[in-house]
Amino acid sequence: MYYTEIEGTQMLRAAIAGLGWWGQNLVNATEGSAAIRFTAANTRNANTAAAFCQAKGLRWTADLDDILRDPAIDAVVLATPHSLHADQVKRAAAAGKHVFVEKPFALNTADAHAMIAAAEKAGITLAVGFNRRFHPSMARMRDAVKSGALGTIVTVNAEQTALHGLALTAEAWRAQPQEAPGGAMTAIGVHLIDGTIDLLGRVREVDAIVARRAATMADDTTIVQLRFASGALGQVFCSTAATPHYRFAAYGTAGFAEILGHPMATYRLIPATTDHRRPADPVVTETPGFNMLTAELEAFAAGIAANRPFPTPLSDILHGVEVFEAILRSAEQRRPVAIG
Repeated sequence: MYYTEIEGTQMLRAAIAGLGWWGQNLVNATEGSAAIRFTAANTRNANTAAAFCQAKGLRWTADLDDILRDPAIDAVVLATPHSLHADQVKRAAAAGKHVFVEKPFALNTADAHAMIAAAEKAGITLAVGFNRRFHPSMARMRDAVKSGALGTIVTVNAEQTALHGLALTAEAWRAQPQEAPGGAMTAIGVHLIDGTIDLLGRVREVDAIVARRAATMADDTTIVQLRFASGALGQVFCSTAATPHYRFAAYGTAGFAEILGHPMATYRLIPATTDHRRPADPVVTETPGFNMLTAELEAFAAGIAANRPFPTPLSDILHGVEVFEAILRSAEQRRPVAIG
């Protein structure tokens, strides 16, 4: 299970780069935290950020280098367009700032390798915002899979849907093909891919379909079949133009487990039985109100204070980018694509 202790942690002074709706969510998640506090913000347009910065006590600047030169800033959190991540991570690392990057980490493996190399050379902490790894429901599923409680895992099925793709305008950066390739993959699907890597390890092959079903500005729906190095199979379905829902399920020879709902509050575990007429009663655990953003940002701060890596291994992050690239090739070529 990921560490969450923050007692005795020195307050991490952070700046947010990118103050759209998600950047504001990240700032809001740290209110009252004893581990991390945002003190500055970098955006392109002062007018869109002014009211929020004033309300949160953030010093605003249009120049990222202004933040990188500031000795009162320990870390930079990037909630910027995906194509900017590589350059911004390398610049922040060179300035000696710890970096937390929103997903997707990178849009290609060359950038991912360069970002990780820059962080290692500078000796800074590099973290990626796959917040769903931190939810107690996912911790329970991880423990069930890795402990063998579910037996041999046959398959995992993951689905996440939302409707924000319908509201994208032509000017929105998330609607641009270079920023959001692969349909719903960059907005939603990379979370699901990361979850499968977390549970089952390396992916050997993918077969992907991308479609535009209801959105007008960008492809909105993606389905991916996965074959893992372990021999297990998986399927990921994501859409930005479908009724919002979340479900992550693992099927094993000794049991079945699933997480339900966008807040991930409901975890169900059903042991296997040999009598299909008398299935075992599900064991249901509810975890309402858990803030995944707070958990990941406080883990980022706690790791820096204790000089230990962020809980999500960079090897998993890099492999996730490899899988992402393979999904794009598979969808374009309309055939399965092997990885590594």
